[in-house]
Amino acid sequence: MESTSAPEKACFILNPKSGVRSTVSVPDLISNHLDTSRWKPEILLTERAGHATELAQKAAANGARLVVAVGGDGTVNEVARGLKGTSSALGILPKGSGNGLARHLGIPLALPQALALLNQASFHYIDSCTINDHPFFCTAGIGFDGLVSSVFAQSTKRGLSSYVQLVVREFRSFKSEEATVRINGRELTSDFFVVAFANASQYGNNAYIAPMANIQDGLMDVCLIRHVGVAEAIQLGYGLMTKQIAHSSLAEFHTCATVSVQSKEPQYFHADGEFMGQAKEFEVKMFPKSLEVVAALAPKS
Repeated sequence: MESTSAPEKACFILNPKSGVRSTVSVPDLISNHLDTSRWKPEILLTERAGHATELAQKAAANGARLVVAVGGDGTVNEVARGLKGTSSALGILPKGSGNGLARHLGIPLALPQALALLNQASFHYIDSCTINDHPFFCTAGIGFDGLVSSVFAQSTKRGLSSYVQLVVREFRSFKSEEATVRINGRELTSDFFVVAFANASQYGNNAYIAPMANIQDGLMDVCLIRHVGVAEAIQLGYGLMTKQIAHSSLAEFHTCATVSVQSKEPQYFHADGEFMGQAKEFEVKMFPKSLEVVAALAPKS
């Protein structure tokens, strides 16, 4: 029996410069595939960095039940941070080069199928985190992760191949810095290549930094990787793409709700792949079940 209730507001926030598929006409896709008996769509275009957060906050305040990020991981992060603590749910139309959160939540990368998922609208609450008060929903990281995000932010090229080339180039000159990680009452001091914080299982492009991560358990997975040489780096790369990093002797994993890091030298850091700057001290915190999302199926429990 068909519902006779009026369609609810669905606001689509589109980054027109996002990702590798900028020729796709999102308004046409919405017109052709969105169930307008369920959703009353509105399309808004971002104009600058941070604009998507403002648009999401306004959409939530204006009663939108669903606010959809149309873009890559950066756009998803901006929209999601505007929806934390509201009664609006996040939807994703993945149009980026990595699509980390979309992949973790089982959202189809093909936009017509992603729109079909919004028509079905299965709602779930997920955790979120902050690193030095910068929200992230997928991953954050210090060290080589952060350096790569800094260089990638300045690059005009996107896509997996460009990213891999950048990683190889930067690895040659990268120097691990000494840091102390305070976690679960312990202090771990070493020269760390990467300190990664995973709310979701992967960076994007199916590169799994924490395959066991559960986005609904109120805990983040912290991956510690100490100084590595070329052979170890190749092994780590293989582990990322095959989910075998969880079993690698090169990576050490912990789960926690909070963690702090102190470094002797300023280190680059990122939140959901976006470069956040440099710091010597880091506080990473977990906020359980703080964001409602539309997902293909319930994240693993």
